[in-house]
Amino acid sequence: MDVKKGNKLYEGKAKKIYATSDPDLVIQYFKDDATAMDGEKRGVIKGKGIYNNQISAHLFRFLESYHVPTHFVQTLSDREMLVKKVEIIPIEVVVRNVVAGSLAKRLGEEEGKELSEPIVEFYLKDDAQHDPMISEEEILERELATKEELDKIKRLALKINAVLKAFFERRKLRLVDFKLEFGRHNGEIVLADEISPDTCRFWDTETGERLDKDRFRRDMGNVVEAYKEVHKRVLGGPLV
Repeated sequence: MDVKKGNKLYEGKAKKIYATSDPDLVIQYFKDDATAMDGEKRGVIKGKGIYNNQISAHLFRFLESYHVPTHFVQTLSDREMLVKKVEIIPIEVVVRNVVAGSLAKRLGEEEGKELSEPIVEFYLKDDAQHDPMISEEEILERELATKEELDKIKRLALKINAVLKAFFERRKLRLVDFKLEFGRHNGEIVLADEISPDTCRFWDTETGERLDKDRFRRDMGNVVEAYKEVHKRVLGGPLV
């Protein structure tokens, strides 16, 4: 697809968004910058943007084969993907399969317990308020999404979880929990943002080794190696 890169529209913690010559499409650029603890911890994970771009592209294509609508169009370079321009719904959707992170703190339990059923949680995308948890009723009251949109988001989140959980199990990765973002494109709800070690917790099914951004958050070391290992298992080979 022949599109020309335009001006930068937005820059976040992990990505930049650029306009293109097609008003319906934008370019998503993956950075190496890393943040944690509401931006208090900052650093650079060398090559992270390349790994996340390629992992996300592969997983978007895979989900599309299961009729999950996404914003993905094609990969443009090692750090850039062409995506549909969407109106992001300001809600982070978290799907949990295992007790970990903030859920472990709330329940007062050790990390690692498998949940009997996946839990879907919603968080308001608001850095100033530290992305607080928000209920379905509050989402509807604030008119962030309609009831129909919210129902579809929940259905899609659980479908994505089922598809990806099986995908990662075959690659000896335990999908502990993950964050999704959705947007509106021509009136349709589509999966946006990325799916990567930045947004997912992955544990090796045999050793329990953490292969995700927790290695950066918790100063565990071997951060780049973890991203590289996930990339290898997802794509089945070296960087492409």
